Amino acid sequence: MHETDGHTRRGFLLTVGATGSVGLAGCTGTWMGAGPEGEAAADDGESPAATILAAGSLQHALETGLAPAVDVPIRVEAHGSATVARLIAEGQRDPDIVTVADTALFEAPLSPPWYATFTSNAVVLAYNPDTEGGRRVADADRWYEPLVDGDVRLGRTDPDRDPLGYRTLFTLELAARHYADAPALREAIPRRRQIYPETALIGGFETGSIDAAFAYRNMAVERGYDYVDLPDRIDLSDPAHADRYSTVSYTLPSGQEIRGSPISYGSTVRHRSDAALSVFAAHTTGDYLADAGFLLREEFPHYEGAVPDAVRRATTTDREASALVEAISALTVRH
Repeated sequence: MHETDGHTRRGFLLTVGATGSVGLAGCTGTWMGAGPEGEAAADDGESPAATILAAGSLQHALETGLAPAVDVPIRVEAHGSATVARLIAEGQRDPDIVTVADTALFEAPLSPPWYATFTSNAVVLAYNPDTEGGRRVADADRWYEPLVDGDVRLGRTDPDRDPLGYRTLFTLELAARHYADAPALREAIPRRRQIYPETALIGGFETGSIDAAFAYRNMAVERGYDYVDLPDRIDLSDPAHADRYSTVSYTLPSGQEIRGSPISYGSTVRHRSDAALSVFAAHTTGDYLADAGFLLREEFPHYEGAVPDAVRRATTTDREASALVEAISALTVRH
């Protein structure tokens, strides 16, 4: 029996505009090296904008979902979150807003005075049904069997650079415990040649370099690729299984030990301005997140630390505006 709910290849249509920051569309641009991890690019000379240094898995959603929904130009640079943290800690980047895919990185090395947890995700096994290896994943009784056999060209990200990389290892270790007949998957499957930058991972399907990839759910949704939904006991999406997730860990090159936990994206404002607050409010409360395949919970955004009053006011106003737009839309549909 296949562990998939019939997700099919589809074009991704993103609908935005009801986030509360309604106005002229924002714009995105290259800021201090958007693109492959570790590469720098020159500033393109556009007018002042709110700059965001963000987790690679958010790049598409920020550029195609958030930017059109705000009236402030947005400049996005995306990397794996561990790289984001390192660039800031080493003084190589100084963005207005920083967003990471694991709030554990806000404990160290970033240690901001406050941050908001605003969305979640799930680890999935995405695959390309147009390749022989992808079809092996689709046809497998157990999704891990063709990966163990080496019959699939697999892609994953570097655990030393971003949370998706070490969360992939967590998922494999949890899966080995979940399935009674599974081998030690964390040792059996990973190979160094499988490593790709987070921002280029799913693009490997288009180039034909990989058949399948451990990815976040939103990454498969936004590219319209099929994926295997993994059990919530292993996909790191469900707070009800937090104790189970915490039994696995990975140590970063810095020596910091990261323990498994429900996936949590966090964001903070480093340089406060009206523009930055407006973008941050839409970034952390916008409907574009659900449209892009991220997971939302009622308690989001959840704040930690000494949150400035201006931030609370901005996000509260944004949520109220979003609720008003939704109410008006509902009335329009009924009448």
